[in-house]
Parts: sequence; structure tokens; C-alpha cells
Amino acid sequence: MSTPPPPASPAAGRNRAVPALEELSHWAAALRPGDIPDRVHALAASQLLSQLASIRAGAAQPQGRRMIGGFGAPFRGDARTSACVLAGLGSWLNLDDTAYAGHLSNSTVAVPLAYAHSLGLDGAALLTAVVTANECAARITAAATLGPLRGHSAVHTHLAGAVSGRMHCEGAGPAELTSALGLAFAMPNWPLLRAFLAGDARLFNTFTPVRTAMDACDAARAGLQGPSDILEHPDGFLGRFATVPLPEAVTEGLGERWHTETLSFKMHPGGPGIDAAVDCAAELHRELAPLDPDDIAEIVVDASFYTLAVGRKAEPYVDGPGAPLGALVLHVPYTVATTLLTGRLTVEDFTTSRRDEPLRWRTARRVRLVHEAGMTRALLTSEAPFGEALRQAGAAAKQWLRDFGGPELAELADEVLRQSPRRDFTEACKATGARVTVRLADGRTASRSRMTPVAAAGPDTRAHHAELVREKFIGLGGDERVAADAERVRDMSADELRAWVEAALR
Repeated sequence: MSTPPPPASPAAGRNRAVPALEELSHWAAALRPGDIPDRVHALAASQLLSQLASIRAGAAQPQGRRMIGGFGAPFRGDARTSACVLAGLGSWLNLDDTAYAGHLSNSTVAVPLAYAHSLGLDGAALLTAVVTANECAARITAAATLGPLRGHSAVHTHLAGAVSGRMHCEGAGPAELTSALGLAFAMPNWPLLRAFLAGDARLFNTFTPVRTAMDACDAARAGLQGPSDILEHPDGFLGRFATVPLPEAVTEGLGERWHTETLSFKMHPGGPGIDAAVDCAAELHRELAPLDPDDIAEIVVDASFYTLAVGRKAEPYVDGPGAPLGALVLHVPYTVATTLLTGRLTVEDFTTSRRDEPLRWRTARRVRLVHEAGMTRALLTSEAPFGEALRQAGAAAKQWLRDFGGPELAELADEVLRQSPRRDFTEACKATGARVTVRLADGRTASRSRMTPVAAAGPDTRAHHAELVREKFIGLGGDERVAADAERVRDMSADELRAWVEAALR
């Protein structure tokens, strides 16, 4: 991950009369509140409240306070700096929401928040900018998702999210938006895994690309132009950042395939892949508590290849008390053991002395991860985190799958590679499932399983996302009245919106 691969062969896809960025920018610049379906507006309102909760949590931590000390509190200075600080704070504890494709909210919510506050925009304008940013960022990220960078490491997501979110707030036209995106993607960031897992540099995982995006917007406003074909040109972004380029994903189904509908909301801190296991452990706690590590013979977590792959990245950095936070949030044994003992996984489990409690680590050492092929098949079939990219790539994705997970993963993906891409995302899901089985020393066994984590994309989240994110916001110290007002953000005046946002972060 530390060294970019050699350029790929020229980006695949149909011959374009209009470059992808230009087509996307014309659509994005023209997007208005009435163009967005009510269900998408509602998801964006929940996304806004959810990310405000994440920013609150980040600002309350020592590293977040240091960031504010170094760069200033949000809304106290210029909008550019507010955008960067909000982006950094929201990313700190992996509480940010995800979608197909990318960890969107750190830029697609943070930047519109900063500029709506500065420019005095109303609620409808803010939500439209958030949806615009979601759609642009998710599409460009999807085009490169079959490559070496995914999730938090795909920081190019935030170049697109920050540029499109700010420019929509400022009412930029399509030519200016195209230039700003072209300039932002001229030198896309390539993060180092060591810095992300081992230190406080992860705070800059979104701060840095958002700052780059702000410079690109200023340059475009001053009349500088970026190449409109920077994505699909053989010497461009996809040629360098995608093993299997999917340029068609950038503009596929504009106005029909709403990537905002693929949102998964993070209900607790922790990295990708742990959510379903933590949900299962919380259910088992209610059945088995109180538990002592000596009561437990073994804890088996059956999960997809995705969960095991994430765990392998963190494992070398975590050997007990004192483990770096960046790796600990990705560590399945610690997160499952903590939840099994306490009933939930909280910010304090990563940021206080609780993280070094011997009981937790004695329990964590009893956790064993096992690959479950059926869960991997379900993961590959779901839209997020990369199943839809496999459908778009078809047989061309085989080698990427072998490189990513070996021949078994490629074989498990045979079915999805024969499917057609989705026409829309109204039934999108994120099947990052797990089964947790606790074998007790007295011979008893208890087990729970979930295919879709709580608040991940799926039918339950589509029906209940507003209640779920209210629970998250209040659980992280937010005011109940602020949470209740999230559903009416679309109808707020500029003054009402400003007061609501400030109350949310107070």
C-alpha cells in the first residue's frame, strides 16, 4: 500500500463523446431539491445527524481537541478551515457512515455544513449539496473500487466529495465544477497504512484531501482549468488507482441510481467488518451476563473474508494493552470481547483506561476467527462494499479477486460476476455478516448471527434509519430536541439551520 502500482492498461469502457467529469458536473450543477426523491432526502437528513454525532465524538477526544487547538474551532474562522476541521473530527473513531462506494460523510457532510453556515443557506440547499456530494464522491470512488485502495484508505473519495459539496453550495456552474474536480484529481493522495494504524496521522486522512479540494475550488474560481478527462485518460486517475477501471460507474443512471440509498450508518466506533460481530456479542451479553473470562472456553467468530482481511491488517499492531487506537478499532477480538463483557461498544472503550483492562484482554485471547464461505457469497452479492463493482466489471474482476483474496475468493464470486448491474439502489444492502458462538467452561454453548449489521444498508435501515441515528446522536451526548428536529431540516430557514447545527455541536 505504501508504493503506488505501475500504471494499469488504458481505462476500459465505452468511447466517450463527453468526458466523465464533464457529464457528471453538468448533472450535479443542475441538481435542485425537487429533483431528489423524498426517500433520498430523508436518508440525507439522517446522514447529517449521524455525522454531527461523529464530529461531536471526535471533538471531545484529546486528539480532536489538539486539532481544534492547532487549526481553530469549526465556524469560528473561514469556511475553508472549518470544512477541514469538521472532516478531521468526524473521521477519528470510525463513526463515519459508509456507502457504495466509500466513507462519504467526512467530506460530503462536513464541507456542505461549513459552507452552508458561512453562506447562510437554508436546509433544503444544505441537503441538496450533501446529496450532490454523495453522488459525485460515491461514483468516482466506485470507478476505482477494484483497486488497491478501499474504505478509509480511498482518500480520493474526499477530493470529489469536498469539491462537489462546496461548489454546489456556492452555485458554481458545470464548467467551473469540472475544472475544480480536474484540478483536485491532478495529484490525488495515496495514504500509508503504517501512519493510519499506528499514530494520530489518521486525523489527516480526510483533513488533507479536503484541504487539497479547497485549493482546487479556489483555483477554478480564479480561472485555472483542470483536464476534464482526468478520470478515464490512460495517463489519468483510473489508470493509476484502479486495477479494473470502471469509468462507466461515474455517470451510470444519473438521477436513477442514487448512491445515497446505499448508506450504512455507524452505530458504534470500530472499523469495517466488525459491526455484525459486535451486534451479536451485545445480544449474547444480555443472555449470558455476568461473565468472567474464566467462564469462557472459547469464542468463535464466523465471518466473511472481508472481516478476516481487515483483522489481518490490524493484527500485527495489537498485542494487548497499549495497542494504538488506529489498529484497535479494527481488531475483532478486542471489540467482541469488550461487547460480550459490557453489553455495548462505546467511544470510552477506545479512549480511556478501559482499553487496557486485563479482563478484556484475557477474554480477547479466547476469540478465534473462522472464514464462513456462505457469508462471503452474501457479501459479494450485496451492493456494498464492492459487490456492485464486481457486477459492473464481470469476468474482468477475476484477477483482482485472486490478488485480493486468492483463488477461493474468485471462485466464490462466480455467481455475482454473471449478474447485470443494478438499475437502481432502492433495495441495496451491505451483507457484512457474522456469527458469534460462546462455548462456556461448564459445557454450555450460546450463539447469535446476523447477516446485516444494525443500521447497515438493507430493508430494516430503510424503514428505521431516522430512529437509529437519533439513538446514535443522543448516545454520544446530543440533545434529544436537536435529534428530533433532524427530520425537518429540509424545511428550515437559514437562521433555523444555523441555530440547529450550532446546538448539535454544543
